[in-house]
Amino acid sequence: MNNNRECAQYLKSQRAYSRCMAELRKKWKSYGKVAGRITLKDTSDEERRALGGIVGKNFYEKEIRFSFADFEQGLQRTRFAPVDMKAVLEAYFGETLSTNQGQRQEEQRKKQEFLENLRAGFQKDNDEESLAFRWFLAMEEEKKYGYQLLIREYGKDEQQTRELAEHVGNALVRLCALKEEKTEIPLAVFAADISGNPHYFDRGSTAGQLLLHGICFGENTPVPQNAHQWREVLMGNGIVPDNISSMVHAYGLRLRTKEGWHPAYEAFCQRREPYVITMENMRGIQGAAAAGSRVYIVENEMVFIYLVEKLREAERGSEQEQFTLLCTSGQLRAVALELIPLILDSGAEIYYSGDIDPDGIGIADRLWQKFGSRIYIWRMSPEDYERSISGETIGDTGILKLGNIQNPLLAETAEVVKKKRLAAYQENLLEELRLDLWIYETI
Repeated sequence: MNNNRECAQYLKSQRAYSRCMAELRKKWKSYGKVAGRITLKDTSDEERRALGGIVGKNFYEKEIRFSFADFEQGLQRTRFAPVDMKAVLEAYFGETLSTNQGQRQEEQRKKQEFLENLRAGFQKDNDEESLAFRWFLAMEEEKKYGYQLLIREYGKDEQQTRELAEHVGNALVRLCALKEEKTEIPLAVFAADISGNPHYFDRGSTAGQLLLHGICFGENTPVPQNAHQWREVLMGNGIVPDNISSMVHAYGLRLRTKEGWHPAYEAFCQRREPYVITMENMRGIQGAAAAGSRVYIVENEMVFIYLVEKLREAERGSEQEQFTLLCTSGQLRAVALELIPLILDSGAEIYYSGDIDPDGIGIADRLWQKFGSRIYIWRMSPEDYERSISGETIGDTGILKLGNIQNPLLAETAEVVKKKRLAAYQENLLEELRLDLWIYETI
Protein backbone atom coordinates (compact mmCIF):
# COMPACT_ATOMS: atom_id res chain seq x y z
CA MET A 1 0.00 0.00 0.00
CA ASN A 2 1.46 3.40 -0.92
CA ASN A 3 1.68 6.27 1.54
CA ASN A 4 -1.01 8.37 -0.18
CA ARG A 5 -3.65 5.64 -0.06
CA GLU A 6 -2.73 4.67 3.51
CA CYS A 7 -2.97 8.32 4.60
CA ALA A 8 -6.34 8.71 2.87
CA GLN A 9 -7.73 5.60 4.52
CA TYR A 10 -6.64 6.80 7.94
CA LEU A 11 -8.24 10.24 7.43
CA LYS A 12 -11.43 8.61 6.15
CA SER A 13 -11.61 6.36 9.20
CA GLN A 14 -11.66 9.40 11.50
CA ARG A 15 -14.97 11.31 11.28
CA ALA A 16 -13.29 14.40 12.76
CA TYR A 17 -11.52 15.06 9.42
CA SER A 18 -14.54 14.77 7.09
CA ARG A 19 -15.54 18.46 6.97
CA CYS A 20 -11.94 19.55 6.60
CA MET A 21 -11.33 17.14 3.70
CA ALA A 22 -14.45 18.42 1.89
CA GLU A 23 -13.13 21.99 2.16
CA LEU A 24 -9.66 20.93 1.01
CA ARG A 25 -11.27 19.31 -2.05
CA LYS A 26 -13.06 22.57 -2.90
CA LYS A 27 -9.81 24.54 -2.64
CA TRP A 28 -7.98 22.11 -4.90
CA LYS A 29 -10.76 22.30 -7.53
CA SER A 30 -10.57 26.09 -7.37
CA TYR A 31 -6.77 26.54 -7.48
CA GLY A 32 -5.40 23.24 -8.77
CA LYS A 33 -2.76 23.28 -6.05
CA VAL A 34 -2.24 23.56 -2.28
CA ALA A 35 -3.57 27.08 -1.75
CA GLY A 36 -6.18 29.06 0.18
CA ARG A 37 -7.45 29.07 3.73
CA ILE A 38 -9.90 26.72 5.42
CA THR A 39 -12.60 28.01 7.78
CA LEU A 40 -14.77 25.64 9.81
CA LYS A 41 -17.60 26.91 12.01
CA ASP A 42 -19.25 25.27 15.02
CA THR A 43 -16.49 22.67 15.33
CA SER A 44 -16.65 19.92 17.92
CA ASP A 45 -13.98 19.20 20.49
CA GLU A 46 -13.04 16.12 18.49
CA GLU A 47 -12.52 18.18 15.31
CA ARG A 48 -10.43 20.81 17.08
CA ARG A 49 -8.17 18.18 18.67
CA ALA A 50 -7.73 16.19 15.46
CA LEU A 51 -7.01 19.18 13.20
CA GLY A 52 -4.87 20.90 15.80
CA GLY A 53 -2.72 17.81 16.02
CA ILE A 54 -1.96 17.97 12.27
CA VAL A 55 -1.45 21.73 11.80
CA GLY A 56 0.42 22.07 15.12
CA LYS A 57 -1.95 24.53 16.82
CA ASN A 58 -4.24 24.57 19.81
CA PHE A 59 -7.78 25.59 18.83
CA TYR A 60 -10.06 26.89 21.58
CA GLU A 61 -12.77 28.75 19.66
CA LYS A 62 -15.53 26.90 17.80
CA GLU A 63 -14.66 28.72 14.57
CA ILE A 64 -11.19 27.68 13.43
CA ARG A 65 -8.99 28.82 10.54
CA PHE A 66 -5.82 27.46 9.00
CA SER A 67 -4.18 27.38 5.60
CA PHE A 68 -4.21 24.47 3.16
CA ALA A 69 -0.39 24.67 3.26
CA ASP A 70 -0.39 24.27 7.08
CA PHE A 71 -2.44 21.06 6.75
CA GLU A 72 -0.26 19.66 3.97
CA GLN A 73 2.96 20.43 5.89
CA GLY A 74 1.46 18.80 8.96
CA LEU A 75 0.84 15.57 7.04
CA GLN A 76 4.48 15.63 5.91
CA ARG A 77 5.45 15.36 9.60
CA THR A 78 3.37 12.21 10.15
CA ARG A 79 4.26 8.56 9.64
CA PHE A 80 2.62 8.72 6.18
CA ALA A 81 5.24 11.10 4.77
CA PRO A 82 6.07 11.75 2.07
CA VAL A 83 2.55 12.32 0.68
CA ASP A 84 1.15 14.00 -2.43
CA MET A 85 -1.89 16.06 -1.47
CA LYS A 86 -3.70 15.60 -4.79
CA ALA A 87 -3.21 11.81 -4.61
CA VAL A 88 -4.44 11.78 -1.00
CA LEU A 89 -7.60 13.69 -1.93
CA GLU A 90 -8.25 11.44 -4.93
CA ALA A 91 -7.87 8.31 -2.82
CA TYR A 92 -10.06 9.81 -0.07
CA PHE A 93 -12.95 10.75 -2.43
CA GLY A 94 -12.43 7.95 -4.97
CA GLU A 95 -12.32 10.29 -7.96
CA THR A 96 -9.87 11.98 -10.27
CA LEU A 97 -9.56 15.62 -9.30
CA SER A 98 -9.53 18.41 -11.83
CA THR A 99 -9.95 22.14 -11.42
CA ASN A 100 -13.30 23.85 -12.06
CA GLN A 101 -11.76 25.58 -15.04
CA GLY A 102 -10.47 22.27 -16.34
CA GLN A 103 -13.89 20.73 -15.94
CA ARG A 104 -15.52 23.60 -17.82
CA GLN A 105 -13.01 23.25 -20.62
CA GLU A 106 -13.62 19.52 -20.83
CA GLU A 107 -17.39 20.02 -20.84
CA GLN A 108 -17.07 22.64 -23.58
CA ARG A 109 -14.90 20.27 -25.62
CA LYS A 110 -17.47 17.47 -25.32
CA LYS A 111 -20.34 19.80 -26.22
CA GLN A 112 -18.51 21.06 -29.28
CA GLU A 113 -17.71 17.50 -30.33
CA PHE A 114 -21.40 16.61 -29.91
CA LEU A 115 -22.49 19.52 -32.12
CA GLU A 116 -19.86 18.76 -34.74
CA ASN A 117 -20.99 15.14 -34.95
CA LEU A 118 -24.60 16.27 -35.30
CA ARG A 119 -23.65 18.72 -38.02
CA ALA A 120 -21.76 16.00 -39.88
CA GLY A 121 -24.85 13.80 -39.69
CA PHE A 122 -27.09 16.57 -41.02
CA GLN A 123 -24.64 17.25 -43.82
CA LYS A 124 -24.48 13.57 -44.74
CA ASP A 125 -28.25 13.07 -44.79
CA ASN A 126 -29.27 16.40 -46.35
CA ASP A 127 -28.27 18.67 -49.18
CA GLU A 128 -26.38 21.72 -47.89
CA GLU A 129 -29.15 23.92 -49.32
CA SER A 130 -31.86 22.01 -47.47
CA LEU A 131 -33.79 23.74 -44.72
CA ALA A 132 -32.74 21.09 -42.19
CA PHE A 133 -29.01 21.63 -42.74
CA ARG A 134 -29.25 25.44 -42.99
CA TRP A 135 -31.27 25.57 -39.77
CA PHE A 136 -28.82 23.44 -37.82
CA LEU A 137 -25.80 25.34 -39.15
CA ALA A 138 -27.35 28.72 -38.23
CA MET A 139 -28.42 27.40 -34.83
CA GLU A 140 -24.91 26.18 -34.06
CA GLU A 141 -23.07 29.25 -35.36
CA GLU A 142 -25.41 31.99 -34.10
CA LYS A 143 -26.59 30.17 -30.98
CA LYS A 144 -30.19 31.02 -31.91
CA TYR A 145 -33.20 29.29 -33.47
CA GLY A 146 -33.63 26.82 -30.59
CA TYR A 147 -29.96 26.47 -29.58
CA GLN A 148 -30.67 26.94 -25.86
CA LEU A 149 -33.42 24.30 -25.98
CA LEU A 150 -31.08 21.80 -27.61
CA ILE A 151 -28.23 22.46 -25.18
CA ARG A 152 -30.60 22.20 -22.21
CA GLU A 153 -31.64 18.74 -23.38
CA TYR A 154 -28.00 17.81 -24.05
CA GLY A 155 -27.29 18.49 -20.38
CA LYS A 156 -29.93 15.90 -19.46
CA ASP A 157 -29.24 13.09 -21.93
CA GLU A 158 -26.83 13.21 -24.86
CA GLN A 159 -28.28 10.25 -26.76
CA GLN A 160 -31.88 11.42 -26.49
CA THR A 161 -30.82 14.89 -27.63
CA ARG A 162 -29.13 13.38 -30.67
CA GLU A 163 -32.38 11.61 -31.54
CA LEU A 164 -34.33 14.82 -30.89
CA ALA A 165 -32.22 16.83 -33.35
CA GLU A 166 -32.42 14.08 -35.96
CA HIS A 167 -36.22 13.83 -35.64
CA VAL A 168 -36.60 17.60 -36.04
CA GLY A 169 -34.30 17.54 -39.08
CA ASN A 170 -36.34 14.73 -40.65
CA ALA A 171 -39.54 16.65 -39.88
CA LEU A 172 -38.24 19.75 -41.68
CA VAL A 173 -37.36 17.63 -44.72
CA ARG A 174 -40.84 16.12 -44.69
CA LEU A 175 -42.45 19.55 -44.40
CA CYS A 176 -40.65 20.81 -47.49
CA ALA A 177 -42.02 17.82 -49.40
CA LEU A 178 -45.55 18.49 -48.12
CA LYS A 179 -45.38 22.09 -49.31
CA GLU A 180 -44.22 21.01 -52.76
CA GLU A 181 -46.97 18.40 -52.98
CA LYS A 182 -49.51 20.87 -51.56
CA THR A 183 -50.90 18.16 -49.30
CA GLU A 184 -51.89 18.16 -45.62
CA ILE A 185 -51.31 15.70 -42.79
CA PRO A 186 -52.70 15.65 -39.21
CA LEU A 187 -50.15 16.66 -36.58
CA ALA A 188 -50.50 13.37 -34.68
CA VAL A 189 -49.96 11.30 -37.84
CA PHE A 190 -47.00 13.46 -38.83
CA ALA A 191 -45.40 13.08 -35.38
CA ALA A 192 -45.98 9.32 -35.31
CA ASP A 193 -44.43 8.91 -38.77
CA ILE A 194 -41.30 10.80 -37.70
CA SER A 195 -40.80 9.55 -34.13
CA GLY A 196 -43.31 6.80 -33.41
CA ASN A 197 -44.99 9.07 -30.84
CA PRO A 198 -48.17 10.90 -31.98
CA HIS A 199 -47.65 13.57 -29.31
CA TYR A 200 -43.97 14.18 -30.09
CA PHE A 201 -44.51 17.57 -31.74
CA ASP A 202 -47.39 18.75 -29.55
CA ARG A 203 -47.45 22.44 -28.66
CA GLY A 204 -45.17 23.08 -25.67
CA SER A 205 -43.07 19.92 -26.11
CA THR A 206 -39.34 20.41 -26.66
CA ALA A 207 -39.56 18.74 -30.06
CA GLY A 208 -42.54 20.91 -30.99
CA GLN A 209 -40.71 24.06 -29.99
CA LEU A 210 -37.58 23.09 -31.93
CA LEU A 211 -39.68 22.30 -34.99
CA LEU A 212 -41.24 25.76 -34.83
CA HIS A 213 -37.79 27.33 -34.54
CA GLY A 214 -36.75 25.45 -37.67
CA ILE A 215 -39.86 26.46 -39.62
CA CYS A 216 -39.64 30.10 -38.55
CA PHE A 217 -35.94 30.19 -39.43
CA GLY A 218 -36.81 29.06 -42.93
CA GLU A 219 -39.61 31.62 -43.25
CA ASN A 220 -37.64 34.38 -41.46
CA THR A 221 -40.60 35.02 -39.16
CA PRO A 222 -40.91 35.32 -35.35
CA VAL A 223 -41.63 32.19 -33.31
CA PRO A 224 -45.36 31.97 -32.40
CA GLN A 225 -46.31 33.44 -29.02
CA ASN A 226 -49.79 31.96 -28.70
CA ALA A 227 -51.94 29.03 -29.78
CA HIS A 228 -53.50 30.88 -32.71
CA GLN A 229 -50.13 31.83 -34.19
CA TRP A 230 -48.87 28.28 -33.58
CA ARG A 231 -51.85 26.89 -35.46
CA GLU A 232 -51.34 29.32 -38.35
CA VAL A 233 -47.69 28.34 -38.75
CA LEU A 234 -48.49 24.63 -38.80
CA MET A 235 -51.43 25.03 -41.16
CA GLY A 236 -49.26 27.13 -43.47
CA ASN A 237 -46.86 24.21 -43.70
CA GLY A 238 -49.34 21.44 -44.38
CA ILE A 239 -49.78 20.21 -40.79
CA VAL A 240 -53.32 20.10 -39.43
CA PRO A 241 -53.36 20.50 -35.60
CA ASP A 242 -56.07 19.28 -33.27
CA ASN A 243 -59.16 20.81 -34.81
CA ILE A 244 -61.68 19.61 -32.26
CA SER A 245 -60.80 21.36 -29.01
CA SER A 246 -60.87 24.81 -30.64
CA MET A 247 -64.57 25.68 -30.81
CA VAL A 248 -67.24 28.33 -30.50
CA HIS A 249 -70.93 27.93 -29.72
CA ALA A 250 -73.27 29.65 -32.15
CA TYR A 251 -76.91 30.49 -32.78
CA GLY A 252 -78.37 31.91 -35.97
CA LEU A 253 -75.16 32.00 -38.05
CA ARG A 254 -75.14 30.47 -41.54
CA LEU A 255 -71.89 29.15 -43.05
CA ARG A 256 -71.15 28.94 -46.77
CA THR A 257 -68.94 26.51 -48.69
CA LYS A 258 -68.03 26.69 -52.37
CA GLU A 259 -71.03 24.44 -53.06
CA GLY A 260 -73.42 26.75 -51.21
CA TRP A 261 -74.84 27.08 -47.71
CA HIS A 262 -73.65 24.31 -45.40
CA PRO A 263 -76.67 21.98 -44.99
CA ALA A 264 -75.91 20.98 -41.38
CA TYR A 265 -75.82 24.54 -40.13
CA GLU A 266 -78.83 25.42 -42.28
CA ALA A 267 -80.73 22.72 -40.41
CA PHE A 268 -79.67 24.10 -37.03
CA CYS A 269 -80.78 27.59 -38.07
CA GLN A 270 -84.14 26.33 -39.36
CA ARG A 271 -84.70 24.43 -36.11
CA ARG A 272 -83.51 27.47 -34.13
CA GLU A 273 -81.04 25.44 -32.13
CA PRO A 274 -77.57 26.39 -30.89
CA TYR A 275 -74.63 24.41 -32.24
CA VAL A 276 -70.83 24.07 -32.06
CA ILE A 277 -68.30 25.11 -34.70
CA THR A 278 -64.83 23.55 -34.47
CA MET A 279 -61.73 24.24 -36.53
CA GLU A 280 -62.41 20.97 -38.32
CA ASN A 281 -65.84 22.28 -39.30
CA MET A 282 -64.21 25.46 -40.65
CA ARG A 283 -62.33 23.57 -43.34
CA GLY A 284 -63.86 24.58 -46.64
CA ILE A 285 -65.96 27.40 -45.17
CA GLN A 286 -65.73 30.48 -47.38
CA GLY A 287 -68.33 32.81 -45.97
CA ALA A 288 -70.83 33.50 -43.21
CA ALA A 289 -74.15 35.30 -42.87
CA ALA A 290 -75.91 36.56 -39.75
CA ALA A 291 -79.63 36.30 -39.17
CA GLY A 292 -79.74 40.00 -38.36
CA SER A 293 -77.55 43.01 -39.07
CA ARG A 294 -75.45 42.39 -35.98
CA VAL A 295 -73.62 39.47 -34.41
CA TYR A 296 -73.34 39.44 -30.64
CA ILE A 297 -70.48 37.62 -28.95
CA VAL A 298 -70.40 36.76 -25.24
CA GLU A 299 -67.60 35.23 -23.21
CA ASN A 300 -69.57 33.06 -20.81
CA GLU A 301 -71.39 29.80 -21.67
CA MET A 302 -74.15 30.28 -19.07
CA VAL A 303 -74.88 33.75 -20.43
CA PHE A 304 -75.01 32.30 -23.95
CA ILE A 305 -77.53 29.61 -22.98
CA TYR A 306 -79.70 32.11 -21.09
CA LEU A 307 -79.79 34.55 -24.01
CA VAL A 308 -80.47 31.79 -26.55
CA GLU A 309 -83.50 30.64 -24.56
CA LYS A 310 -84.82 34.21 -24.34
CA LEU A 311 -84.16 34.78 -28.05
CA ARG A 312 -86.01 31.65 -29.02
CA GLU A 313 -88.99 32.82 -26.98
CA ALA A 314 -88.87 36.24 -28.62
CA GLU A 315 -88.68 34.72 -32.10
CA ARG A 316 -91.54 32.31 -31.56
CA GLY A 317 -94.07 32.81 -34.33
CA SER A 318 -91.68 34.59 -36.69
CA GLU A 319 -90.75 32.92 -39.97
CA GLN A 320 -87.02 33.24 -39.55
CA GLU A 321 -84.38 33.95 -36.94
CA GLN A 322 -83.73 37.59 -36.08
CA PHE A 323 -80.71 37.18 -33.84
CA THR A 324 -77.16 35.83 -34.14
CA LEU A 325 -75.21 35.01 -31.02
CA LEU A 326 -71.77 33.42 -30.44
CA CYS A 327 -69.95 32.26 -27.32
CA THR A 328 -66.14 32.11 -27.19
CA SER A 329 -65.83 30.50 -23.71
CA GLY A 330 -63.09 32.80 -22.47
CA GLN A 331 -59.92 33.38 -24.46
CA LEU A 332 -60.48 33.79 -28.17
CA ARG A 333 -59.53 30.51 -29.81
CA ALA A 334 -58.33 29.93 -33.35
CA VAL A 335 -61.79 29.05 -34.65
CA ALA A 336 -63.19 32.39 -33.41
CA LEU A 337 -60.38 34.29 -35.10
CA GLU A 338 -61.13 32.42 -38.34
CA LEU A 339 -64.85 33.08 -38.09
CA ILE A 340 -64.85 36.79 -37.19
CA PRO A 341 -63.31 38.05 -40.48
CA LEU A 342 -65.94 36.10 -42.44
CA ILE A 343 -68.70 37.74 -40.39
CA LEU A 344 -67.23 41.19 -40.91
CA ASP A 345 -66.80 40.54 -44.64
CA SER A 346 -70.53 39.79 -44.81
CA GLY A 347 -71.25 43.37 -43.73
CA ALA A 348 -72.55 42.51 -40.26
CA GLU A 349 -71.39 44.42 -37.21
CA ILE A 350 -69.92 42.60 -34.20
CA TYR A 351 -70.74 43.49 -30.60
CA TYR A 352 -68.50 41.84 -28.01
CA SER A 353 -69.20 41.55 -24.28
CA GLY A 354 -67.12 39.84 -21.61
CA ASP A 355 -66.50 39.78 -17.89
CA ILE A 356 -65.26 43.09 -16.51
CA ASP A 357 -62.12 41.80 -14.84
CA PRO A 358 -58.48 41.89 -15.99
CA ASP A 359 -58.78 38.84 -18.24
CA GLY A 360 -62.14 39.84 -19.71
CA ILE A 361 -61.02 43.40 -20.42
CA GLY A 362 -57.80 42.07 -21.95
CA ILE A 363 -59.66 39.70 -24.29
CA ALA A 364 -61.99 42.47 -25.48
CA ASP A 365 -59.11 44.91 -25.95
CA ARG A 366 -57.06 42.45 -28.02
CA LEU A 367 -60.09 41.74 -30.21
CA TRP A 368 -60.61 45.45 -30.74
CA GLN A 369 -56.92 46.00 -31.49
CA LYS A 370 -57.00 43.23 -34.11
CA PHE A 371 -60.13 44.38 -35.93
CA GLY A 372 -60.38 48.03 -34.88
CA SER A 373 -63.57 50.02 -35.24
CA ARG A 374 -65.40 47.06 -36.77
CA ILE A 375 -65.70 45.62 -33.24
CA TYR A 376 -68.08 47.35 -30.82
CA ILE A 377 -67.51 46.87 -27.10
CA TRP A 378 -70.84 45.95 -25.55
CA ARG A 379 -71.85 46.37 -21.91
CA MET A 380 -68.33 46.88 -20.59
CA SER A 381 -68.51 50.56 -19.64
CA PRO A 382 -67.75 51.97 -16.16
CA GLU A 383 -71.51 52.13 -15.56
CA ASP A 384 -71.89 48.45 -16.51
CA TYR A 385 -69.03 47.64 -14.17
CA GLU A 386 -70.87 49.32 -11.29
CA ARG A 387 -74.02 47.33 -12.10
CA SER A 388 -72.30 43.95 -12.29
CA ILE A 389 -69.60 44.28 -9.63
CA SER A 390 -69.00 41.29 -7.35
CA GLY A 391 -67.21 40.81 -4.05
CA GLU A 392 -64.27 38.97 -5.62
CA THR A 393 -60.98 40.80 -5.05
CA ILE A 394 -58.47 41.32 -7.85
CA GLY A 395 -54.84 40.76 -6.83
CA ASP A 396 -51.77 42.75 -7.80
CA THR A 397 -51.01 40.45 -10.74
CA GLY A 398 -54.46 41.09 -12.17
CA ILE A 399 -54.16 44.85 -11.70
CA LEU A 400 -50.90 44.84 -13.67
CA LYS A 401 -52.78 43.35 -16.65
CA LEU A 402 -54.85 46.54 -16.83
CA GLY A 403 -51.84 48.75 -17.44
CA ASN A 404 -51.88 48.98 -21.24
CA ILE A 405 -55.49 48.86 -22.43
CA GLN A 406 -55.86 50.60 -25.80
CA ASN A 407 -59.60 50.80 -26.41
CA PRO A 408 -60.82 54.18 -25.03
CA LEU A 409 -63.95 52.80 -23.34
CA LEU A 410 -62.14 49.80 -21.89
CA ALA A 411 -59.28 51.99 -20.71
CA GLU A 412 -61.79 54.15 -18.83
CA THR A 413 -63.37 51.05 -17.29
CA ALA A 414 -59.93 49.66 -16.40
CA GLU A 415 -59.18 52.77 -14.33
CA VAL A 416 -62.32 52.24 -12.27
CA VAL A 417 -61.47 48.56 -11.81
CA LYS A 418 -57.96 49.50 -10.61
CA LYS A 419 -59.45 51.71 -7.92
CA LYS A 420 -62.08 49.26 -6.67
CA ARG A 421 -60.02 46.08 -7.24
CA LEU A 422 -63.19 44.00 -7.57
CA ALA A 423 -64.23 41.78 -10.48
CA ALA A 424 -67.56 42.14 -12.31
CA TYR A 425 -69.27 39.38 -14.27
CA GLN A 426 -71.63 39.04 -17.23
CA GLU A 427 -74.03 36.94 -15.18
CA ASN A 428 -74.94 40.10 -13.28
CA LEU A 429 -76.02 41.84 -16.50
CA LEU A 430 -78.30 39.19 -17.96
CA GLU A 431 -81.38 41.38 -18.25
CA GLU A 432 -79.44 44.31 -19.69
CA LEU A 433 -77.89 42.03 -22.34
CA ARG A 434 -81.26 40.52 -23.19
CA LEU A 435 -82.97 43.89 -23.53
CA ASP A 436 -80.15 45.21 -25.70
CA LEU A 437 -80.60 42.35 -28.15
CA TRP A 438 -84.35 42.78 -28.20
CA ILE A 439 -84.26 46.56 -28.68
CA TYR A 440 -81.45 46.52 -31.27
CA GLU A 441 -83.06 43.86 -33.42
CA THR A 442 -86.69 44.95 -33.28
CA ILE A 443 -86.44 48.70 -33.90
